Amino acid sequence: MSSSPPVKLIGFFGSPYAFRAQAALCHFSKGVPYELLLEDLFGTKTELLLQLNPVHKKVPVLLHGDRAISESLVIAEYVDEAFDGPALLPTDPYERAMARFWADFIENKLTKPFFMAHWVEGEAREKFEKEGLELLSILEEQLKGNKFFGGDRPGYLDVAASALGPWSSVIQEVMGVTVVREDEHPAIVQWAKDYCSHEALKPCIPDRDKLLAYFTENLERYKTAVNAMLQQQ
Repeated sequence: MSSSPPVKLIGFFGSPYAFRAQAALCHFSKGVPYELLLEDLFGTKTELLLQLNPVHKKVPVLLHGDRAISESLVIAEYVDEAFDGPALLPTDPYERAMARFWADFIENKLTKPFFMAHWVEGEAREKFEKEGLELLSILEEQLKGNKFFGGDRPGYLDVAASALGPWSSVIQEVMGVTVVREDEHPAIVQWAKDYCSHEALKPCIPDRDKLLAYFTENLERYKTAVNAMLQQQ
């Protein structure tokens, strides 16, 4: 859209949710140019972030002209509707509903136990790993022999699942654990490789070495935050 107002995305390096929003913007069917404004996860939140997302006070936030949109999946749907190009969501009403259903499954069922299994230790890790991998198996079935969740090309559900790609393998390496095994989840492992190597997504996928360095440097901070979450349960 040549007359579209400028697009800015507030995120922080290392955020899988900001990456999800970036993936929607970078998606081969959209290719929306945008400016990335980086926050400091462990620092003071900027006035801009607090002003644009006063409810949750977190990234990502998409700024399209004077319109602010929060929450990564909401951003993905906004990008799909606001910008020209082939749709991220299926055009068939049933398929579109199913894509939203499985995106919600990822967001509200899979994400927490799956990533907690990467960060915690001992009995808690065993519990989260069992639950997370069972849910991952359910999601894997949705590939149905296809290269992507969207079929031959990535779509909305691939964007929703995007953090399962680079983040999982990096955190496993930093923590010295193996959560996702190729012999147990071959389709998901192959999907992650195909998705992360997709030409359209390369500009927004963080450099793996930099991602490793970031999580290694902030390992204790993340473990402290995760332990605090455990105490609140």
